Amino acid sequence: MSAFRAHGRGHLDGPVVILGTGLLGASIGLGLRGRGVPVFLFDTSPTNQAVAVDIGAGRPLEELDGPPQLVVVAAPPDVTAQVVEKALADYPESVVVDIASVKAGIQAELRERGVDLCRYVGTHPMAGREKSGPVAARGELFTSMPWVICPTEETGAAALQVARSLAGDLGAIVSQFTADEHDEAVALVSHLPQIMSSLLASRLQGTPLHALSLAGNGLRDTTRIAASDPTLWVQILGGNAEKVVNILHGVREDLNRLIGTLESPLAPGARLDLAQLISEGNAGQARIPGKHGGPPQAYSWLTILVDDKPGQIARLLTEIGEVGVNVEDLRLDHSSGQNVGMVELSVLPNKHDLLVEALTDRGWRVLQ
Repeated sequence: MSAFRAHGRGHLDGPVVILGTGLLGASIGLGLRGRGVPVFLFDTSPTNQAVAVDIGAGRPLEELDGPPQLVVVAAPPDVTAQVVEKALADYPESVVVDIASVKAGIQAELRERGVDLCRYVGTHPMAGREKSGPVAARGELFTSMPWVICPTEETGAAALQVARSLAGDLGAIVSQFTADEHDEAVALVSHLPQIMSSLLASRLQGTPLHALSLAGNGLRDTTRIAASDPTLWVQILGGNAEKVVNILHGVREDLNRLIGTLESPLAPGARLDLAQLISEGNAGQARIPGKHGGPPQAYSWLTILVDDKPGQIARLLTEIGEVGVNVEDLRLDHSSGQNVGMVELSVLPNKHDLLVEALTDRGWRVLQ
């Protein structure tokens, strides 16, 4: 085991080696460098590595002098086990973590390879963007986002602490799952939304532009993640296929039920069945944790019309701050055919009337 240890309240000293300089790897580098941790980078793509170095995510790996405290494997899921095995061999005093989005298959492959897992920890930062590559990296990408730690039975306590320190240093909210628990959870909360978003967006191919001009936030919200990288998602879905298929069987049952009802929408019980289906969605949505992972909480929404010109939204948010009301969520839309924008805000219910009155007094057009 490495002589390096997380110090104080669990912070990393470094050095940290990052193998893979895509969005997540480069973002980890930027975040750690922002805390003063020395970071060294390697990528099989010289261009990606050079860009990551240029944006300040770390220095080239060949400049490393001595063993690292931590090696972060930020490789694609289909080669993660291979890269982890090599990293454990190349750095026999270091903790090695991976950040792949599936866990059980990687652990199983490492065991099949006969790898000693005492210095290895599987992890998964639940953060990302639709854009990919080091040019999209952000040091604050993981702030207040979930970061799942999935130790093996063999993982040593010191290795586990280093993995938790990595997530904590980057501002993430750390959770600990088994690999199977993790894969089952992300199949529902991450992989299924990607599939449903992509399936919905695929229906838009060939749609006349005059029909798409009617699209509002509902369509934009539900198709936003359909812009994700197909190559990455082929690997993610293939690596977690069994868990995803189990959920899709349930979705298929719901779709068949809905299709059957809509084929005879005036039949006895049809309207009740439609209402029940929508209500089941209400109940599921209400269980999603609220702000900062806290318990679900109902918010009040209001819409403010703003002139479509620079500085209006900034002025609106400044004045809301002056009123002393915290904005819980915000959405932007444009009024079709008019030079106005619509800012939809959610606030705590007990602040709704206060904000409406204050904004109206200040000359804003508020729709409730």
